Amino acid sequence: MLSNAQEPAILKVSLLQTLKASVKDFTTDHLGNMYLLTATNQVKKVNERGDSIAVYNDVRRYGKVYSIDATNPLKILVYYKDFSTIIILDRLLNIRGMVNLRQQNILQATAITTSYDNNIWVFDELENKLKKIDDTGRVLTESSDFRQIFDSVPTPNAMYDRDGQLYLYDPSKGLLVFDYYGGRKNNYQLLHLTDLQVIDKNTITGRDSAYIFLYKPTSLQLSSFKAFADQGVFRKINFNGSLLYCLTNNDQLQIFKVVK
Repeated sequence: MLSNAQEPAILKVSLLQTLKASVKDFTTDHLGNMYLLTATNQVKKVNERGDSIAVYNDVRRYGKVYSIDATNPLKILVYYKDFSTIIILDRLLNIRGMVNLRQQNILQATAITTSYDNNIWVFDELENKLKKIDDTGRVLTESSDFRQIFDSVPTPNAMYDRDGQLYLYDPSKGLLVFDYYGGRKNNYQLLHLTDLQVIDKNTITGRDSAYIFLYKPTSLQLSSFKAFADQGVFRKINFNGSLLYCLTNNDQLQIFKVVK
C-alpha cells in the first residue's frame, strides 16, 4: 500500500521547545501531558510547558520498563515485559494497582493498552489470543486462537482502542482491525512502519527512515510528507493534535508545531 503514496509533500514544522532531560522513551495523553522514561527507568509526567507534575520512582522492583500507556490520563499503565507485570498509576503517578500476568497464565504478552471500558487489552502471544482483563488480572473476554484465523499468526508490538475498534500492529503483517469481541474486521497493508499510531478511525500515522505517512482509511488515501532534512536523527516520532514529538538519538525530546 505504501507504493500508492503520492509524491511527498513538505510538512512545515516549527520547534517549540526542547526537553534536555535524558529521555529514553515517551508517550503523551490527549490533554497534552508528556510521560518521559528516563535513563534511570523513572517515569516523569510533565505538562505541555515542560513543567514537572509527578514522578513514578519505584524503578528497581520489576526491571526495565517496556512500554507506557496513557490512553486514559487518570489511569497510566506501565508495562514490565520481562516480569509480565503491569503497574497501574493514577494521574499523579501514585500506584493504584498491580497485575501479575503470570498469575493469570498470561506468560508472554507482546502488547497492552487501556480498553474503552477502562479495563486492559492484552495480546497473549503464547496462546495467540487477544484478552481483556480487569485491574486484578481476571480475564473478562478472549478471542479465538489466532492460529485458527490466520495462516501466519501476527505478533503485534502495539495496540490501540479507538472509536469502537481495536487495532493491532505487526510491522510484517500490517494493521489488523478487530471488533470488541475479537472478530477480525480489516487489515491495512501498512508494512514496516516505525512509530505507527492510530489517532482515530480515519487518521493513522507512521514513518520510515525518510518520510512521515498519513493514511485515511475511509478514502484509502495514503500521503507522505518530508518534515526534516535528516529524519534519521530521531529515534521516535509521535503526533498529538497539531504537535509533533521527536525523540533525538542523544535522548532529548523536541516538540514541534505543525505550521499550516
